[in-house]
This record gives sequence, C-alpha cells and structure tokens, in this order.
Amino acid sequence: QVQLVESGGALVQPGRSLRLSCVASGFTFDVEPMTWVRQAPGKGLEWVSSVGTIEAYFDYADSVKGRFTISRDNAKNTLYLQMNDLKPEDTGVYFCAKGGSNNWQSGMAGQGTKVTVSS
Repeated sequence: QVQLVESGGALVQPGRSLRLSCVASGFTFDVEPMTWVRQAPGKGLEWVSSVGTIEAYFDYADSVKGRFTISRDNAKNTLYLQMNDLKPEDTGVYFCAKGGSNNWQSGMAGQGTKVTVSS
C-alpha cells in the first residue's frame, strides 16, 4: 500500500530555513504528481505546493510563493520542500500526498512532520 514518511520538521526562529523530505513507497513514484499540504494548529488542511512528474510543472500557494521550493528525486522516491524565510504563520504539521493540486486529498498516507516557527 501507499506509504509516505515525512521528516525534517523542527522548531526554528523566524527567518530561518528548513528542508522537509518525504520518502514514498508502495506505488510508482515517478509517474505521479506530488503535493505538500499543511495543517496549522486548530485549522484545516491547507494546500502548499505541487510538482509534476518531472519537475516541469510547479504550483505554490500565494502565502509561500517566493519562499518555498518543491522538488523531487525520482531515483530516490523522495519529495522535498525547501522552506526559506520562515514565518510564524508557517507553523503546522506538514504532510506530503500522492497527487496534484486537484486530487491530493485521497493521496495522504503519512503522519506528517511538525514545523514550529517561533522566537
């Protein structure tokens, strides 16, 4: 079955950077678009970014555009999210999902990784 293991979350100060990773298994990674979503404390899931199968397509939420970069290494079945200039409003649990920006909801299969941005 689909397995997604997120890692890289931490407590960081505003303005710092983090790189999240998501190792995928149980499906053919390189033929699937992939997505990052997040859930702030007490709120619902928020779409963050999606990437196509060969990085020819990217899409970002306005709230992270210019600060976050999504990428993938198909040889390693791994999805990344480079997060720069972090803000307190970026705090939340980050999940990766199989699928693109219009169908990721059915592709979540991990526990997420927690990011806390605080001084």
